Amino acid sequence: MRFNTEMTAAHWHDPDQKWHLTINGNQKIIARYVITGLGLLSKTNLPDIPGLDTFEGDMYHTAKWPKDYDVTGKKAGVIGCGSTGVQVITDIGSKVKQLECYQRHPQYSVPSGDKKVTMEERQFLNDNWDQIWHLVRHSITAFGFEESKQSYHEASPEERERVFQEAWDIGCGFRFMFATFNDIATDMDANKGAQDFIRRQIDTIVKDPKKAAKLKPYDVYARRPLCDGNASNGQKYFEQFNRDNVDVVDLKETPITQIEAKGIRTSDGELHEHDLLIFATGFDAVEGNYTRLAIHGRDGISLKEYWDDLGPTSYLGSFVPKFPNFFLISGPKGPFTNMPPSIEVQVEFITDAIRDAEKSGVRLIEPTEEAERQYSELCDQLAENSLFWKAEDNWIFGANIPGKKRCLRFFFGGMQAFLEKLEEVKKNGYVGFKPFTQEHGAPVRV
Repeated sequence: MRFNTEMTAAHWHDPDQKWHLTINGNQKIIARYVITGLGLLSKTNLPDIPGLDTFEGDMYHTAKWPKDYDVTGKKAGVIGCGSTGVQVITDIGSKVKQLECYQRHPQYSVPSGDKKVTMEERQFLNDNWDQIWHLVRHSITAFGFEESKQSYHEASPEERERVFQEAWDIGCGFRFMFATFNDIATDMDANKGAQDFIRRQIDTIVKDPKKAAKLKPYDVYARRPLCDGNASNGQKYFEQFNRDNVDVVDLKETPITQIEAKGIRTSDGELHEHDLLIFATGFDAVEGNYTRLAIHGRDGISLKEYWDDLGPTSYLGSFVPKFPNFFLISGPKGPFTNMPPSIEVQVEFITDAIRDAEKSGVRLIEPTEEAERQYSELCDQLAENSLFWKAEDNWIFGANIPGKKRCLRFFFGGMQAFLEKLEEVKKNGYVGFKPFTQEHGAPVRV
């Protein structure tokens, strides 16, 4: 273990068939295998707003939040109302002196259902651990609940209302989208039914009709399914806007024109005064942390260059042609599911591949370009009926970053289908990889 160590470059050397890594300036490490866990949501995205460097107050991106920072009494502005923004607003609404939320897209947020776990619940988990984990791996979302098998169109209006209300009361964004009806993400009428239910909830919760109107979304319900954590006082996201000190600024009506020393000026000429700006503006998702590093495979090609034309691709979410023995945990076209189980499945497969390679004396693991192409086609087929394509500026497809290629970045088949794909590849002798080569002797396949 080497702590406080940064890898700045990685170059594949054909002569010794190893990776030469540069760390902490000019130090070198040579490795046969390189396993990366750079994170698909970790390279921060700061918007290019004029005057950003002129602000005199405190300014932080949520991913780089300073430890023990106290927001009490601050006049805060939160830019961004996606997953993180919703949670930040929920948490600090009761603590700050003033909070203005700069919103580009209203959100279909549902309660998280977070609560203290009782001893009885803890014991139930302990007693049923294997069954629960089996369900996690043999489901679509890997959240530990069984997805609905019922179509929205098979239910009466009264049953639809009951099902939506029960899911709302239990909480969890993925549960609301996938455990209610099986066609919310693929059928527009079903999707509109979920939209309408959430809008009615907003009308019921938010007392000020002007605030409620700004907070109600009308686009397709097909982004990452959001949920808001309970605030320390037990209140949820939409309830924060019943506070006199919390307001929302609709950036489609009055866009930000610039940031000034004392705050944010919008297109209507108003200066919104702040002494704290919080950027909940997301990430250069999936490939952002890979393309910023000097990672070069065969023939000196960089990952950035390899992905320039078609966008970020891989075989099975972890392997890239021309980059032998280089493994990506949560790389492009990995499963769109609950992340910890997804990470575990990928780690297990990478571990098995290396173990099997070492056992047989094989030390070169690299997918073919044809296998990558076919896997990318499979990902496209799985997503072609998804309504997620219709959501404007969806980071899932790279649309939240100006100039970033808009393309599919996930495997939409669900956890069970992804796990079955990995098992199929392994069962068939790691099909899709180049014939592995022993250091001495004829080519063999693991």
